[in-house]
Amino acid sequence: MIKIAITGNIASGKSTVEKILSDLQYKTIDTDKIAHDLLDKHRLEIKKTFDGYDIEEDGKISREKLGALVFGDYNLKSALEGILHPKIKDEINLFFEKNKDQKAVFVSVPLLYETGMEKMFDKVLFIYSPDNYRLERLIKRNGYSQEYAKQRMNSQWSQLDKVKKADYVLYNDSDVMELTIQVYKAICQILI
Repeated sequence: MIKIAITGNIASGKSTVEKILSDLQYKTIDTDKIAHDLLDKHRLEIKKTFDGYDIEEDGKISREKLGALVFGDYNLKSALEGILHPKIKDEINLFFEKNKDQKAVFVSVPLLYETGMEKMFDKVLFIYSPDNYRLERLIKRNGYSQEYAKQRMNSQWSQLDKVKKADYVLYNDSDVMELTIQVYKAICQILI
């Protein structure tokens, strides 16, 4: 089995690539979704770590409140990552075990290089999208202010640094058809 990471900075098109791969019948998981599930599963531990901060809404951890807090404070971000990242790695390993009969599997990991998780994979697909496209998507898709969208974008390593580390780079600067063609080409190169 070939273990392939899908990564890219915020609003680069990871979900679109994941959907293309799912449509091609490849097994995929998204670590963002895993992290969201873990917020509920480990609510008490997170509440204890963030004691004194307003991070709940309707008795649940609010991703929006927590996100606004951690993206503005490196120490709080590190504390949250210390809780979630080991558990995310465990879920990835479970996914690999459940799908060991597959020729290739794909895992979407937005913070692949920031967390050192690239070591878990055989190949890395990086989705590159120009910063102005990503900024526009964040504002439109998430309703972020321009300032907060830029703060979220700046919390990740630069795309250019990641391009140098990736095995394959997909350029999401056109339309879905063009991105789909690039995904097909990358899969053919990986599986040959």
